[in-house]
Amino acid sequence: MNEFVDLITRQAERYGDREALRYRDYVTQAWTSMSWNRFKRDIEREARALYKTGVEPQGKIAIFTQNCPEILVSHFAAFYNRAVPVPIYATSSKSEAKYIIDDSGSRVLFAGDQRQYELGLQLLDECESLAYLVTLDPRVERLPHDKVSLTYEQFMQLGDDKDLQNEVDKRRAAGVPSDVMYLIYTSGTTGEPKGVMLTHANFNAAMLAHSMRITDLDPDNDISLSFLPFSHVFELGWTMVCLIHGVRVAINLNPKEIQKAVKEIQPTCMCSVPRFWEKVYTAINDNVSHAKPVVRMFFKRAIACGIKRNMKYTRLGRKVPALLEREYKYFDKKVFSRLRAAIGVVNPHFYPTAGAMLSDNITEFLHGIGINIVIGYGLSETNASVSFYVAPGWELGTVGTPLPGLKVKIGDQNEILVKGPTVMKGYYNKPEETAQAIDRDGWFHTGDCGELTESGQLVLTERLKDLYKTSNGKYIAPQVLETALAQDKFIEQVAVIGNGRKFVSALIVPSYEQLRAYALKKHIAFASTEDLVNNPDIHKMMEERINSYQKDMASYEQIKRFIIMPRMFTMETGELTNTLKIRRPVILKRYSKLIDAIYAIDYKKKP
Repeated sequence: MNEFVDLITRQAERYGDREALRYRDYVTQAWTSMSWNRFKRDIEREARALYKTGVEPQGKIAIFTQNCPEILVSHFAAFYNRAVPVPIYATSSKSEAKYIIDDSGSRVLFAGDQRQYELGLQLLDECESLAYLVTLDPRVERLPHDKVSLTYEQFMQLGDDKDLQNEVDKRRAAGVPSDVMYLIYTSGTTGEPKGVMLTHANFNAAMLAHSMRITDLDPDNDISLSFLPFSHVFELGWTMVCLIHGVRVAINLNPKEIQKAVKEIQPTCMCSVPRFWEKVYTAINDNVSHAKPVVRMFFKRAIACGIKRNMKYTRLGRKVPALLEREYKYFDKKVFSRLRAAIGVVNPHFYPTAGAMLSDNITEFLHGIGINIVIGYGLSETNASVSFYVAPGWELGTVGTPLPGLKVKIGDQNEILVKGPTVMKGYYNKPEETAQAIDRDGWFHTGDCGELTESGQLVLTERLKDLYKTSNGKYIAPQVLETALAQDKFIEQVAVIGNGRKFVSALIVPSYEQLRAYALKKHIAFASTEDLVNNPDIHKMMEERINSYQKDMASYEQIKRFIIMPRMFTMETGELTNTLKIRRPVILKRYSKLIDAIYAIDYKKKP
């Protein structure tokens, strides 16, 4: 029997009625608990329901919803049937969802809110494989012509026939490690999404490797908050780590309420993308910048103490000098504990972060105030983690050492290659793409560039496809600039331009709230967002801020011209992936005339 097929049964025997999951009730919005025993019962009931709907071994069920406990119940119910969950991002368009359902051949579609239900109803007619549509949110209002969809409770009632349990048990027992456990579609920064086949063997190996490296998760005191969607392999993998260790998982339903949820749950653990911590950093520094000079000096001294203690000593496993330790405890009580409480991480333990770069100074700052940011690297194709760092001995600017059992080497063009038991089985229905990604020797070609330090720690430099070569023959890594600028309070998004061009430029999406506040403070008149972003004084201010971040870069790497955009890049317009990465080809194509105009002007002239 596969590890995850029996996991919840084992945990229910161990923990019984203790809390396993916490989630917001759909109607009352109050936080509600699910015990390990109830978790187990719901899984068994849904497993029988899935069997009754005709889901076959290795058959697919699609899950199209925001985070909710029913997702995890459905995942494990599918495992009981040797079936395969297919996550679909809640923000996906109809065409994206249709592609995934058709490509995977999913038989059952679980839909979350009103929008997903209405799209699901159309897909039920359009997707040949779909036979059932199940709505999870009880607040969904049925359309008048809908005679086929089931509420989640109606669906679960199909599993009340306990005579089916023997058949489900036979399937559970027949599972083998090579069975596909998840089919996760890549977000597709270029081209159409590809279904990544992750097997039970992949997940078993990943959990073993994580358990060897993370040894202090505490089921009695730790609680993790789901920040990222369960359709993201990072959140999915981290949640499985928590469940294996008996750590409670709080499930955030509404992504827009994450800051509220953090303060309510006070998670000791939470995986996230760097943008969350960039916003934390800019918010803290913005508040301090408005304080009295004596407060700013006190804060500066506290941060210097925290960084010295946690980066020079704790990071390296060295004993902290007594005087420094006393000073740190004083600042921890007067400054750091209050900062952490304001964020909502009162008892910080372990905060994995990946998906993009996080600047070194933000990393130092967060460690300095006592937040254990753990930076790692991975892809869907490697079942999330390839590497991450843990104390003692991690190096700033790296993403740590490869997990036990994984091999990493640097190939042609500095591409990171990975080999080991967590690497995917392949891309579903795409043998040619699989052969391109995994060579004959079993090395997976990540498409990311990097290097290994003398101590074996991995450093990321750039996406291979994103590397720019200017018309002067100079190579530019746009993500380095984008990461540097992301820490500025006036900047929300950046798309650096430069491939085949004579210099580097950028499209800057500002924080409109900060920009308006600045304009009011400086008595800059504006009637619209367009007035604001086109104002020469605003442009000059932004230019000064951008230059402050690139002053140590070579001249050819620096942004010479930029345009401040009047609206955000969004997922709905296709400019961002569902994991909030910019789709560079889409942006380059959509704003080609705007970009051409940048280079049509003599950049030496003042804008």
